[in-house]
Amino acid sequence: MGESLKLKGRLITSFFIMIAMPIALVIISSGMIIRNQMNSINQAYDVEANPLQVITNPTQILNRLTRGVYNEIKLCALKTPERLEDDEYIRNLNSEISNKYSFITVRKDDAFIYIGNETKLKMIENSLPAFGVYNTEIDGGIYVGGKNPFLVKQQDFYFQDGSEGTIFILTYLDTLVPQIKSSAIQCIIAFLIIIMFTAALLVFWIYRSILRRLNILRIATNRMKEGDLDFSIHSDTTDEIGELCEDFEEMRIRLKELIEVRLQYEEDMKELISNISHDLKTPLTAIKGYSEGIMDGVADTKEKQEKYLRTIFMKANEMSVLVDELAFYAKIDNNTVPYMFKDINLHEYFDDCIEDLSLDFEVKDIEILYENETAGNVHVVADAEQLKRVINNIMGNSVKYLDKDKGKIQIRIYDIGEFVQIEIEDNGKGIPSADIPLIFDRFYRGDASRNSKKGGSGLGLAISKKIIEDHFGKIWVTSKEGLGTTIRFTLKKSK
Repeated sequence: MGESLKLKGRLITSFFIMIAMPIALVIISSGMIIRNQMNSINQAYDVEANPLQVITNPTQILNRLTRGVYNEIKLCALKTPERLEDDEYIRNLNSEISNKYSFITVRKDDAFIYIGNETKLKMIENSLPAFGVYNTEIDGGIYVGGKNPFLVKQQDFYFQDGSEGTIFILTYLDTLVPQIKSSAIQCIIAFLIIIMFTAALLVFWIYRSILRRLNILRIATNRMKEGDLDFSIHSDTTDEIGELCEDFEEMRIRLKELIEVRLQYEEDMKELISNISHDLKTPLTAIKGYSEGIMDGVADTKEKQEKYLRTIFMKANEMSVLVDELAFYAKIDNNTVPYMFKDINLHEYFDDCIEDLSLDFEVKDIEILYENETAGNVHVVADAEQLKRVINNIMGNSVKYLDKDKGKIQIRIYDIGEFVQIEIEDNGKGIPSADIPLIFDRFYRGDASRNSKKGGSGLGLAISKKIIEDHFGKIWVTSKEGLGTTIRFTLKKSK
């Protein structure tokens, strides 16, 4: 019975085993029991008989034992009834059947004048039929049951003095009937044993192939209920339970991943709240301090008041930018940002971007180098506003970590088949190799000091990564400490 057998096949197999096995075993065991009993009957009664006769009409077998003598008595009663009064003749007939568990008894009126076996006669004398009751046309005699069963053959006749006479041939069955009953009891016992054996075999098979694995699933479910998601189950079968085990294992892995993501999300939220508290505290402290300075009269000149007010405005603006960035990240993280995708001419778009950025960067003494090696008619599929946000985030991050006297940012664009690749390289202080895999994580900032000059929410690059992936592109970074950082991303070309 293969382990890969489907449940339907197992049930069908069990059905046929439940029917076929008991039938086959009952036939075999019954045949052996009956054969043994037949051998015993043949030895006891010296008669040949087949099992069917023994089962259907056992007395018919014993009828053969005395049939010759009984026929002779019938013929004698019809033609020469006076011979039946001869004791010598009766004794000779009795001697012929005495070794066949039979004997002769002669009754005259109500008295027995000849008794072949007095002991046996006492067992049945009160049950013997009266004169004229027995139907001599019945072949085989009549069965007289009770505690002591007998086969009775009767022949009525009249004595010479006119008295009613009856000669009986009595065959006692206390050997045959118990043997037949014993055979029947043994067959019933064998049948019950076979049924129990078959049931036990099927229960063991079903338990081993079905219930045992279901019990493993139950244990795994209880372990999961208790919070243990490391309890894995594997099945080496391809039946329905094997498939269920595989589905359960996939569910466990998925659930574990979801919980880990949830826990990580909660950790990120704690870190976000801590970061926001820190980032908001700095401008709020400044706003509070400069406001108190104005109210307390510290800013006692117009120039000081204007300086204080400009500082308050700048700090409030920083807070507004931070809040806007957090609100946008919440939308993009929940996939609720409505992208407005359309075909954008790559050259025209980046020419405008560079022109907008050049003025700001010129004031900060940062040189922008721009090189576009794509054809003038190349278009990309993008949301112009969100793509501008990515560029601003990357450029702003580069400016934040420039540490050279002369800052330099290079923008290069290449055609790479179905995509275009944009590179933004700076000559800043670079990123430690241990931090490179983490810079696109939510709330991550390489600057642990979180000072106001290089602070921020740590969401800029995480937002950029999500936007690029939503544009069916990818983004990655390479960096060397002390030399600078290059961030590359791809955009899908319009067909």
